[in-house]
Amino acid sequence: MAFYVVQFLTGLASAASLFLVASGLSIIFGVTRIVNFAHGAFYMIGAYIAFTLTERFSGAFGFWGGVVVAALAVALIGVLVEMVLLRRIYHAPELFQLLGTFGLTLMVEDLVVLIWGPDDLVGRRAPGFKGAVDFFGQNIPSYDLFLIVLGPVVLGILWLLFQRTRWGVLVRAATQDRDMVAALGVNQKWLFTSVFAVGVFLAALGGALQIPRDAVHHAMDLRIIVEVFVVVVIGGLGSIIGAFVAAVLVSELNAFGILIFPKISIILVFLVMAAVLIVRPWGLFGKPEAAARKTPGLTVNPWRPLTSNERLASLAALVIAAMLPLFAGNYALTVGSEIAIFVIFAVSLHFLMSVGGLASFGHAAYFGLGAYGVAFLAKMAGLPMIVCLLLGPLLGCMGAAVFGFFAVQLSGVYFAMLTLAFAQIVWSIAFQWVSVTGGDNGILSIWPEKWAASPSHFYWLALGVAALVTVALRIMVFSPFGYALRATRDSVLRSEAVGINAKRIQWTAFVIAGTTAGIGGALFAYLKGSVFPDNLGISLSVDALVMVLLGGVETVSGGVIGAIVYKALNIWLVSQTDLSKLVLGGFIVLIVVVFPKGIVGMLEMLAQRRRKSSPPGSPLIAKPIESAE
Repeated sequence: MAFYVVQFLTGLASAASLFLVASGLSIIFGVTRIVNFAHGAFYMIGAYIAFTLTERFSGAFGFWGGVVVAALAVALIGVLVEMVLLRRIYHAPELFQLLGTFGLTLMVEDLVVLIWGPDDLVGRRAPGFKGAVDFFGQNIPSYDLFLIVLGPVVLGILWLLFQRTRWGVLVRAATQDRDMVAALGVNQKWLFTSVFAVGVFLAALGGALQIPRDAVHHAMDLRIIVEVFVVVVIGGLGSIIGAFVAAVLVSELNAFGILIFPKISIILVFLVMAAVLIVRPWGLFGKPEAAARKTPGLTVNPWRPLTSNERLASLAALVIAAMLPLFAGNYALTVGSEIAIFVIFAVSLHFLMSVGGLASFGHAAYFGLGAYGVAFLAKMAGLPMIVCLLLGPLLGCMGAAVFGFFAVQLSGVYFAMLTLAFAQIVWSIAFQWVSVTGGDNGILSIWPEKWAASPSHFYWLALGVAALVTVALRIMVFSPFGYALRATRDSVLRSEAVGINAKRIQWTAFVIAGTTAGIGGALFAYLKGSVFPDNLGISLSVDALVMVLLGGVETVSGGVIGAIVYKALNIWLVSQTDLSKLVLGGFIVLIVVVFPKGIVGMLEMLAQRRRKSSPPGSPLIAKPIESAE
């Protein structure tokens, strides 16, 4: 019994730091609606700066002063980020702000390695809390007891701040309906800045307080950010009490899961998150979001099929790409094959996001399921390559059909987070079911047959499939199904009023997108000759989001351009510099600031301006309905 009590108290200590970080993200997310992927980076910077300060200054004052100063310094950095970067893109599509914070995360990962080095840093014990307390033969670190007390104290301070101050009332109001807050004359600019500063301070404080418990390393951001998102969604957006309860729940699941459910310990928190979202879509303590006030059709330009000249230009580009094996070496062809495969992956998510208005944060699940489908058929059943490529993606289709049925019952960020939960469940199964999937050792020796084994032949195969998939999805956009899907994207109520079954249409689109991603995963398995759980991981889902947003989510062809630019640049930078993440992140941030609608979106805007500035009678003049792409 004493052991279980100690395990429970250890979970409470972990919950304190998790609550600090999650409460900061909940405040930022609830008010600004920014999917702040850089929140984990601020947590990591807080730990690194606190390590430096506590090592430089001795004594209790040096340690605790260093922790507080580190959090304040990172809060100041957060204010600069908000004013210089985020403030410029508040009027851009909400998910496009995700791209900016993701680029910032990439930059921070390389910067901390450049400044502090790649090795783990072990901080000193907290003065006054170096010993342990004996509890029936079990030792409890006194620092853990300090964190257990600190959590409720911070919760009380935040509750007073949000319940008893005018600023707190404004923040709570903005969490529910920020448009109405703006209509009442509140300066949203400085409200957002102050909220961002408080949220970043809490994240940095959580990181700084982890020094006596864990080593400081450059992967801290990715380790914490997933759990923080889970806590925020379970607790409810903007709810501090919800963040506290969810942090305790998640930490205790992590503490006891390995003891009680060792084979499914990794997926426990995601199973709970999925169950909460299905039963109570706005979280345990959250409230339903106010309906967005926008006029359907204004944010997305009218779309049209390609003209004859545009089709010829696209065909010419495809022919030029097909000529690559005539003058390129094997390495270039392998890179070209990988880019073609990721075009398939990106256009599948782009179809779901741009046409369906559904932003999936776990799209890699279906890409990875397609890869595992091929691996199972090729290694266990011994089927030919053609049969594997045809049947392998069906595993992605089945996964999308099951998960999509539940996901489309939600909308907005809750839809996105439920897709993330399902993806993590699939990843955890692949990681822990070693007897079937090989675990982190993967499934090896999945090589193409002789007719597709050479780099040139496989490149032509990948390019041909990518072209067919892109054309098929584009035809679907302008089919009756595509028009019905766009109607549900613009207004669910209006679409249902004219007889469209919105949920069925969205579920069908989800299945189509998942199957298409599975096709990309099937080809990827043969390209790499192996399949690993990383093919289902969050980082790959984030890559897909970045490709779509980089190309332009409000366009028809943004996924293609975004995938080519992002993947080609990523591969080239890795081969050229050790600071590839810093350069790539800086490029992404630059794109966000300069091209707030993505590369293709900006090209469309320039084309529209050119048409408007052309003299009367010029062939460049086009009707507004034709000025989409």
